[in-house]
Amino acid sequence: MQSPNKPFRVILADDHTLVRAGIRALLEKLPEVEVVAEANNGREVLSLVKLHRPDVVLMDIAMPGLNGLEATARIAKEFPQVRVIILSMHDNEEYYWRALKAGAAGYLLKKAATAELETALRRVVDGEIYLSREISKRLVKKFPLDGIAERKSPLEQLTGRQREILQLIAEGQNTKEIADILKLSPKTVEYHRMKLMNCLNVYDIPGLVRFALRSGLIPQER
Repeated sequence: MQSPNKPFRVILADDHTLVRAGIRALLEKLPEVEVVAEANNGREVLSLVKLHRPDVVLMDIAMPGLNGLEATARIAKEFPQVRVIILSMHDNEEYYWRALKAGAAGYLLKKAATAELETALRRVVDGEIYLSREISKRLVKKFPLDGIAERKSPLEQLTGRQREILQLIAEGQNTKEIADILKLSPKTVEYHRMKLMNCLNVYDIPGLVRFALRSGLIPQER
């Protein structure tokens, strides 16, 4: 549990500068919060978590290169003491559930009141899972608990590396560019692309882009 005299150390991750500025302004009004860093993409937030070891990351979902859900899964695995709250515009049950399965400790909509953000921070720092009352009701209704652990979407059937490469393909990166970004050989990238195509039964780039859009891996509009 967090010491009552020690501020919550927070990293803010969102690829929109104005959005980050607005959220930071709200956080700086809270006496128990210290914003230690900001990130504009998933890879940057991973580096900053390693450097600063914050208490909480406020994470957007739709970020270029590595989206917030993939970054959350890596933080949950590599830095289990760091709590992640997804702060998103996506008011969609599938996103809530994917965030929880990725290891997020909370999910808030960007339209949430400042008081709710403060409550969420306190709850997750104390080791709880925080979802708004409205979201909690939707999850229980939409996804019955019995057998939910075995429920997998097509996207979840891919490995983390395959999802990462799929996102980069959908963002318009070619094989060499993906290899440079991920520090892999082009042949390794081609291998993962072949495996994910076989898994999805999609065998052309436009089809992969459409799948990435439908599954929310990349946003419909930016």
